[in-house]
Amino acid sequence: MLNIQTLYHVLDLLGTFAFAISGAVAARQKGLDMFGIVVVAFTVACGGGIIRDLCISATPPVGISDWRYLAITLLAALMTMGLYRLVEKLYQPVLLFDALGLSLFAVSGAQKALIFGHNAEVAVLLGIVTAVGGGVLRDVLLNRIPVIFRKEIYASAALTASLIVVAGSFLNLNEPVVSLVAIAVCFSLRYLSLRYQWNLPVFKEKGNDQK
Repeated sequence: MLNIQTLYHVLDLLGTFAFAISGAVAARQKGLDMFGIVVVAFTVACGGGIIRDLCISATPPVGISDWRYLAITLLAALMTMGLYRLVEKLYQPVLLFDALGLSLFAVSGAQKALIFGHNAEVAVLLGIVTAVGGGVLRDVLLNRIPVIFRKEIYASAALTASLIVVAGSFLNLNEPVVSLVAIAVCFSLRYLSLRYQWNLPVFKEKGNDQK
């Protein structure tokens, strides 16, 4: 039977791989060299998790203390560089892998906070931080406006997944089932919002519409 610790590690490693690919593709599209692609891939894949671990005093952060995270990041970056034409054929590859990483990290981040004995509020917030932290660092490095500061449904999807994990824990529901549901809901929200252009409301000052 898959226990919650094993499930957490699996989700975290899968999220690392997905985010590393999204970071590597974004860096490749910006014309960075091999070193730059690896750096951006690692930042996206492990940045949010490192921030989470520092917040819950899980030091040294697993992203820099566990060789598997660096190995998976390097594998994803090399695959992206070597098979870029294949990856590029996917529909909006950066957004697709980013949505997958977002879902996996939101769940694993909330789970880890709960495993370390923190309350529901901390678990929800760190689920969001784990999910969006690496993406924010990626966008800053690539000189882009971070997705969470735009009107897209991004952090709100991670919030939903984190809430599902916390609610499932509070109700003592089956953890693997709750995790799969949370991942599916988060990914669906993000993917459908991109496909059908669902956005959060944006408030504009009167008279500034043309600015």
